[in-house]
Amino acid sequence: MFLHRNVRGLLLGAGGFLGLSLCLLSCGFPILAVAQAPQAAIIQGAEADAPEAGGTQASPGAQQPERQSPGNISGTVVVQTGEAAAGATVQLKYGDQPPKEVASGDNGQFSFTNVPPGPFHLTISAPGFATHEFDGTLHPGEAFIVPETMLSIEAAVTEVRVEMTAEEVAQEEVKEQYKQRVFGFIPNFYVTYVPDPAPLTPKLKFQLAFRSVIDPFTFVAVGFLAGLQQAADEFGAYGQGAAGYGRRYGAAYGNVVASTFIGSAILPTLFKQDPRYFYKGTGSTKSRIGYALANAVICKGDNKKWQFNYSEVIGAFATGAISYTYYPPGDRHGVIWQNGLIKLGESAVAGVFQEFVIRRLTPHLQTHAKTQP
Repeated sequence: MFLHRNVRGLLLGAGGFLGLSLCLLSCGFPILAVAQAPQAAIIQGAEADAPEAGGTQASPGAQQPERQSPGNISGTVVVQTGEAAAGATVQLKYGDQPPKEVASGDNGQFSFTNVPPGPFHLTISAPGFATHEFDGTLHPGEAFIVPETMLSIEAAVTEVRVEMTAEEVAQEEVKEQYKQRVFGFIPNFYVTYVPDPAPLTPKLKFQLAFRSVIDPFTFVAVGFLAGLQQAADEFGAYGQGAAGYGRRYGAAYGNVVASTFIGSAILPTLFKQDPRYFYKGTGSTKSRIGYALANAVICKGDNKKWQFNYSEVIGAFATGAISYTYYPPGDRHGVIWQNGLIKLGESAVAGVFQEFVIRRLTPHLQTHAKTQP
C-alpha cells in the first residue's frame, strides 16, 4: 500500500498532462478491450456455427450408428473315452449366410473367425458317432468358446430277417398238431388246419407215427376195443378170461401199430406223400363232403400236388396181411380184404368228421386266415 501511494504521488507531481495521459491510457484500454470482446466472441461463435464447405448442418440430437464388430467361435470335440476327436466335421450356420464347415484338428479343436454377431447353430458329426448340435448367440467382438462337445457312439440298428427253412416250418407245424386233442384229450395229430403247410420230412412222418401209437389214449382205446371183442366173443379161439382179453388186446394194438407205421410213415416216405388230412373249411357242403370222402384214395404229395393215395390203399391191405399172421386160424378167412376195406371206409368217414365236426370239438385250436369254423 505504501509503495502504491508513492508511485501515484510521483506521477501526479510530474505534471497534470502527463498524469492525465497516463490515467487515460491506464483506464481507457480496458474499456476498449471490454467494448471489443463481445464482437470478437460473436464472430468466433458465428464461425463455429457456420457449416463446413460442401456439407450440411448436423442436427444436435443425431447419433452415429454403432459398428458391429465380428467375433470368433471355437471349441473342442472329444469322444466318450475323453480322447480328442480329430477330423470331426463342424458346420456353422448363422443368419441367411451359407453354412461354413471346418474339421477339428488333431487336438479336437475347431475355430471360426470373423463371424457376424447374432444367433448361430453348430452341427458336429463324425463317422460312427451320433450327431451333436449346439445353439448360441455371438455378441459383437466376442470370442465365444463352445462347451466341450462329447460325441457318443451311434446306436447300431440292425435289421435281421430270419427266414426259416421248409424243414423248420414243418417242425413248428407238427408241434402245433401235437396240441390238437378232441375234447382236450383225444389225439388228433393227423390233420392240419394250415392253408399251405410245409411238406413233412421222413423223420417227421415217423415221429408222428410214434407219438400216435404211444399216446395214453391209444392204449385206453385199444383196451376198450378188446373188451368189446371179448364181450361179443369175436375171435373165439382166443378164449375168455384175462388170457383171452390179453390176446385180443395184443392183436388190436398190433393192428394200430402196423396200420400207423405202414400207412402213415413207411409208405408215405417211399412214395413221397403226405399222410395228413388237409382241412378245407370253405365251399359248399356238397363240395366239402366230396373232398372229405375222396381223401381216402387221394392225397397230397410232398410236391404239394394231388395224387392217388398209394400209401393209404396199399397200407390198408398190407395191415390186413400182417394181421393174418397173429389172428386165430379159424378167423383168418377174408381178414386181409376185410381189414383193408374197413380201413379205407374208416378213412372216408373220418374225413367227413374232420371236415364238419372235429374242429368244433377241439379246444385251444390255433386259427388260420383261410379256414372257417
